[in-house]
Amino acid sequence: MIIDCAVYENGERRDGAVPLENALDAAQADNAFVWIGLYEPTEEEFASVAREFELHPLAVEDAIHAHQRPKIETYGETVFMVLKTARYVDPTEVITLGDIMLFVGEHFIVTVRHGEGSSLKGVRERMESDPEMLRCGPGTAVHAIVDRVVDDYFPAVEGVQNDIDEIEQQVFSESRANPAERIYKLKGEVLDFYRATSPLMEPLQRLARGDYEFLVHPHVQSYFRDVHDHLVKIVSTLDGFRDMLTSVLEANLTQVSVRQNDDMRKISAWVAIAAVPTMIAGIYGMNFHYMPELRWHYSYFVVLAVMLTVCGGLYRYFKKVGWL
Repeated sequence: MIIDCAVYENGERRDGAVPLENALDAAQADNAFVWIGLYEPTEEEFASVAREFELHPLAVEDAIHAHQRPKIETYGETVFMVLKTARYVDPTEVITLGDIMLFVGEHFIVTVRHGEGSSLKGVRERMESDPEMLRCGPGTAVHAIVDRVVDDYFPAVEGVQNDIDEIEQQVFSESRANPAERIYKLKGEVLDFYRATSPLMEPLQRLARGDYEFLVHPHVQSYFRDVHDHLVKIVSTLDGFRDMLTSVLEANLTQVSVRQNDDMRKISAWVAIAAVPTMIAGIYGMNFHYMPELRWHYSYFVVLAVMLTVCGGLYRYFKKVGWL
């Protein structure tokens, strides 16, 4: 569906609704452009937009079906850009990824959003409150959208950081729980997040160094450099998360092995202690008529005393060496 369709001229939004079929013609004046925002359009809904702005069929197919890696491509005088949004869901420890596709020309920008992350309503309102930036053309809208998407990465990174801290405490606590499955799943989420962000670095570099002068006003290029710096920080942090989770997983496996060995030592120690009275009782439980001490008045008490003494000595020994 079409969320909004507006024409901006000299940094101001024109009053009144603009029909789609007249949007591009209305933005042909100098220092004017049209911004059309769509949310999860079907092929039929997007067909009229594609015809109006003469969008390339391959880019249109990517915009409709989504699930593309971040990239920037040029089709004639139109630039096609793909962004991945990220939203952290705390209860399930999942990072939900979405897509924003941008079609940008000299006098237009078409945004196609898939998923729940990074709503563009606030971006449009913030831009409309800054006429000076809007006068720089549709490249300003591209920057504002990319900046919003990258800024939304930080809460997701913070959520992952909190989960890693919790896992580290759990691994090195006295708890007998094994968080291996949680670590493995979180590592997969981090890997997907890394794949969704790292490919965006190259397109932002190209925008920052002025590879698209017909699209990005020189005044806006420095702002892209700032967004690129933020993205570098995000990507390097995620790369560190991957290494950290690998180390935590290895530490957890080591802890499990240590606990298993500790359990086996305790079991072995108690088995050794129990073997002494079992052996003595087994000997005196044999039904032989001629056995020494059978008719001695104090034999029962002596045998009990021997059992307790030996078992007590073994218990003290195993306690001393850390087996109990």
